[in-house]
Amino acid sequence: MFGSTRLCGQAGQQTYRVQSKLSVFFTMIILFTYLFYCLTGYCDSLPRPVYDQQSSFLNKILLNDGPEAQHPGAHKNASPVSFVREQLSDLDTVDSNVLPAASGSSNISIANNFGSKKFPQAIIIGVKKGGTRALLEFLRIHPDVRAVGAEPHFFDRFYDKGLEWYRNLMPRTLEGQITMEKTPSYFITKEAPRRVFSMSRQTKLIVVVRDPVTRAVSDYTQTLSKSPGLPSFQNLAFRNSTTGLIDTSWSAVRIGIYAKHLENWLRFFPLSRFLFVSGERLVSDPAGEMGRVQDFLGLKRVVTDKHFYFNQTKGFPCLKKPEGSSRPRCLGKSKGRPHPQIPSEVLLRLRDFYRPFNLKFYQMTGQDFGWD
Repeated sequence: MFGSTRLCGQAGQQTYRVQSKLSVFFTMIILFTYLFYCLTGYCDSLPRPVYDQQSSFLNKILLNDGPEAQHPGAHKNASPVSFVREQLSDLDTVDSNVLPAASGSSNISIANNFGSKKFPQAIIIGVKKGGTRALLEFLRIHPDVRAVGAEPHFFDRFYDKGLEWYRNLMPRTLEGQITMEKTPSYFITKEAPRRVFSMSRQTKLIVVVRDPVTRAVSDYTQTLSKSPGLPSFQNLAFRNSTTGLIDTSWSAVRIGIYAKHLENWLRFFPLSRFLFVSGERLVSDPAGEMGRVQDFLGLKRVVTDKHFYFNQTKGFPCLKKPEGSSRPRCLGKSKGRPHPQIPSEVLLRLRDFYRPFNLKFYQMTGQDFGWD
């Protein structure tokens, strides 16, 4: 009896060993098969497992008021291309820390079964603290706009990485969609116009501008939140407080000399390639400004006043909450900070300094922004 028990035990151990070896064998087959397909480029044709909750959220806003919300069965009659486009709009760009390396292709776009990576057809080039983030978030409601989430800073900081690297940062788009990015520092970067022109002279350029005095205070407020020991606004703004000489080397002041920066861009691009968006009207009439932006980009006017409401606490418009969401979509805590108290005489001196530059900017753009 004991002998038979021992034989059964040995047989069980052998069966267990065979099963273990088979498990390892099949696992290795699966692993090598996966590696083979990835090396042959098949994996690159699959959608990346990176999703943008924010983009998905914004699309829900659109669907909440759009025809799909009124006709739940609309997808059944939709074409495959329109359905894929809608699904693709939920995919966002990869974080700048995990951006893919360049593929080495020299084609104008990198295509696969789920769209292609293209150079941006439109860029929000400025200005810092003008309302560029709000504009980009409002644009991302539109199903035909695909935008990079983080600021690429290619044309001012990472140009040496090459155009292939830059194109690989872009989200995939389908036919009829446009690719966009925003980096506000491009507007004040001397080399940026030539570099953008070298990429494509057809690039559409959007500049969000704001009263340069208010913009300077907002810029200072942001820096102060990160560096509480910062000198006072007036100490940074003036080289000599007695004479009232403005320190134009301070970036918060220099950025607001819009006419000077625009001159640099007009050496490479005609005025027709620019759209100047009023940061003030983007707050007071977001739907109106968004209508101008959509027209400039050649898009159907999808983003309208039904998507906005004014947040009294923050002091700027927010996106209405979509169905199934607990709250509306507003910009982050870093937006709408209360400004520090600046002496009125300091602001008046700064306004006098900007006045001739503002008037020249009005003449150059053909728009009176009403800052004076």
